[in-house]
Amino acid sequence: MILPFRLFLLFCCLFNTRLPAAELLVLRHIAPESQQDTRNYYFTDLLTLALKKTEATAGPFELLSYAAPMNQSRALSSLNQDYGVDIVWTMTSNERELNYLPIRIPLLKGLLGHRIFLIHKKDRQKFANISTLEQLQALSAGQENGWPDIEILKSNGFNVVTGYQYAGLFKMLADNRFDYFPRGMNEIWQEAPIYSGLELMVEPGIVVYYPAPIYFFVAKNQPALAKRIETGLMLAIRDGSFEQLFLSHPSNQEMFIKTRLEQRKIFRLENPLLPEKTPLKNPELWYQIPREPSKD
Repeated sequence: MILPFRLFLLFCCLFNTRLPAAELLVLRHIAPESQQDTRNYYFTDLLTLALKKTEATAGPFELLSYAAPMNQSRALSSLNQDYGVDIVWTMTSNERELNYLPIRIPLLKGLLGHRIFLIHKKDRQKFANISTLEQLQALSAGQENGWPDIEILKSNGFNVVTGYQYAGLFKMLADNRFDYFPRGMNEIWQEAPIYSGLELMVEPGIVVYYPAPIYFFVAKNQPALAKRIETGLMLAIRDGSFEQLFLSHPSNQEMFIKTRLEQRKIFRLENPLLPEKTPLKNPELWYQIPREPSKD
């Protein structure tokens, strides 16, 4: 009877032995660039969703907003440093994919590439009269220094005026420093009421499109983190929770109701910065623009 009792004790010891708890993953992310900047909320909620999908296998996590606001260029450069942020969400480019590690899942399902304009109210008729790309190219677009859109627009023959701060671009538009401010359709409906006192409005009839997926980026030396986020995002895509968040998030809802892409004149541009590995042929990653039914 001794041997069975010893085996029983051994079994009890093994049963009560706990595996070491997974280390808490703390991720610092960019803070809003101003008090009026609401662009972060959807992306932090999507990141939370992805990390929760892998929490059982990869461990707990905590997201922290970095203390100081950063523009895109500074945030990206801090990824490979010992200070700054651990993750950035931004539009991809060849240079960015060379220097940082992208998770190639378009967070806005490609809708960032549909650009509609903030304009001065006095210019509404001027834009209503635009029917050709050449007419649009003759005007000037505002952009923040460091945005890849600058090179994309210039390579397509557009005039671009740059500013150093995101918030300052709205005042520059109001002061007629440039003619229009191209914005992502997910951004403009939150920005327009904030800056309505500057006599700005959403231009109702034009959209400029170029493929411009926005990804999560991490440092080159963080492949395990990149894999965890990619796994979580794919799980969310497959179980429908990505789509549910994408369609229902307060930051996105207005763009589906108000933009009405199918009724706008579209100007399609080339994106010379688009990396070859962009997953353009995977339909589950991209939003399909609904078309109005034929009246025939």
